[in-house]
Amino acid sequence: MQTQADKGTVNIWQRNTGLAAFAISGACAISSGIVVSLLQERLGFPYGTTGVLLAFMNIGNFLAGFAAGLLTGKIGMKRAVAILAAGYALGYFLMAAGGRVWLLAAAFFLVGIGKGGTINTCTVLVGDNSPNRTRGMNIMHGGYALGALLCPFLVSWTAKVDSRLSAMLLGCCGLLLWLLFVAAPMEGVGGRKKKTGGGTEFLKSKKFWLLTGLIFCQNAAETSVVGWMVTYFKGSGILSGALSAYTVTVMWTATLVLRLLIAFVFPIKDTGSAMIKMGFCCTIFYIFLIMAKGPVSAIVLLFGFAASMAGMNPTAVASAGSMASMASMGVMLPLASVGAIVMPWAIGMVAQRAGITAGMACNVAPCVGMLWFSWAVRRLEHGKTGGVTAA
Repeated sequence: MQTQADKGTVNIWQRNTGLAAFAISGACAISSGIVVSLLQERLGFPYGTTGVLLAFMNIGNFLAGFAAGLLTGKIGMKRAVAILAAGYALGYFLMAAGGRVWLLAAAFFLVGIGKGGTINTCTVLVGDNSPNRTRGMNIMHGGYALGALLCPFLVSWTAKVDSRLSAMLLGCCGLLLWLLFVAAPMEGVGGRKKKTGGGTEFLKSKKFWLLTGLIFCQNAAETSVVGWMVTYFKGSGILSGALSAYTVTVMWTATLVLRLLIAFVFPIKDTGSAMIKMGFCCTIFYIFLIMAKGPVSAIVLLFGFAASMAGMNPTAVASAGSMASMASMGVMLPLASVGAIVMPWAIGMVAQRAGITAGMACNVAPCVGMLWFSWAVRRLEHGKTGGVTAA
């Protein structure tokens, strides 16, 4: 695949904006799981309401993905990004302002809008300006993990004063992200797709739909763990108090380390085989995680699960190769984000009726789904080429 970087037209400002914005997005997006737990403690709403709030956030993420492609074509990328990225700041400021469930649902929806707009934009900004797409995606997602790694300290520190202060601080982070996009040049982004006859040809690709299914399962599994793990550890008694919030730190430490290793030390050459191994390890670690009874074993297994999951999304997106564009990402990422809507909601419904452990057990399904789709992608790649197809 030929990128702008291959043509000698790398825009460092665009690439760095994508990397910095995605890192801030990591803090804003992952903090939602801790914030919803703080809200549940303060307002006393049931597990089902927690699932609904998380679902609203992911509905916003879903709609923003489609809107990114449509708005870019109508009003330009600069204006589209400015509208969508404002969701983070508006959403968290709204959380700080109100306590009614409908108001919180609107706030989580706006956070989802910010998340979806940022994901699509950063994927194109970094992908268009990276000589090696797989490495670029893993570095970008490594920045996301760094933001997610820092967020528990940020939220827990401010929550000691007032949980509303946590939301205010995250709103300020969202405002900084918005300012980065507004200041960055957006000219020429995605231009290579038009020159190479992009359009909607990706819709005819079987590999495109398999990768969409794979990321669907990855989103479902990862978002459920991020959104529910703090609540699960508290509800099951495995960890209690402020310590439970730092499980997010464990998860994203593993994610950051593995993504950087993939980017700089152990580059992936056979993407299909790598994703099969990731899917298998995710499934095994998660099954043992929900069987864990003690804090030490639970933390070790959570680290293993996160490490196994770390490279799945960036590797799958990079596998799209020349199909990657604002148009294709505007279809793939929103459809895949439906997994992040359905699974947290389903866990909440099951948890309300049968307990939090039963709810979390449902998350085994998307882990198995990742394994199957990875196998299908590898079979397609090898079947077409008679050998290994590198990203």
